[in-house]
Amino acid sequence: MKVIGLTGGVGAGKSTVLAYIEKICSAVVIQADQAGHLVMAPGERCYEPVIALFGKQIIKKDKTIDRRMVSDVVFGDERMRQKLNALLHPAIREYILEKIGEERKKGKELVVVEAALLLEDHYDDFCDKIWWVYAEKEVRIARLMESRGYTREKAENIMIRQASDSFFRQHADFIVKNNGDLEETYRQVEEGIRKL
Repeated sequence: MKVIGLTGGVGAGKSTVLAYIEKICSAVVIQADQAGHLVMAPGERCYEPVIALFGKQIIKKDKTIDRRMVSDVVFGDERMRQKLNALLHPAIREYILEKIGEERKKGKELVVVEAALLLEDHYDDFCDKIWWVYAEKEVRIARLMESRGYTREKAENIMIRQASDSFFRQHADFIVKNNGDLEETYRQVEEGIRKL
């Protein structure tokens, strides 16, 4: 079984690339963001610790954690962001490794792990290849403004906090340029799969 680690900055189009890999290869896709939601679900490993960190006011009527409220707090408080990451990141990594193990036992040929902080959290330790999805800054900003309703300022603030293009380029085994021509993006994905 091969494990591709897929990363890239916000708005680069990682979801587009993931969806195409899943379609053409029947790959198992594991997204760190979704794993983060799962580990904070009621009864899961981070549910109680996150409530202890932020207080009971983050519990919604359905007993789930109000992720938007948590996001609003950490966006303005670096210390709380670091505390949350210290809780979530080890649990997310553990969840992903368990899932990879399950898929290996099932005989799956390809697993793709997608995470914005893939390299920073050292997921490259268990990935066979690192793919970086790249898009130009202005393309990314336009996508974020259109798809998520972000202001230009919010998009730029998020981008500033992420790793630089040179950092990604230095660690990537394969680069998918995703500036808007989908046919070209798909051609590159197919080339990357062939190289595996």
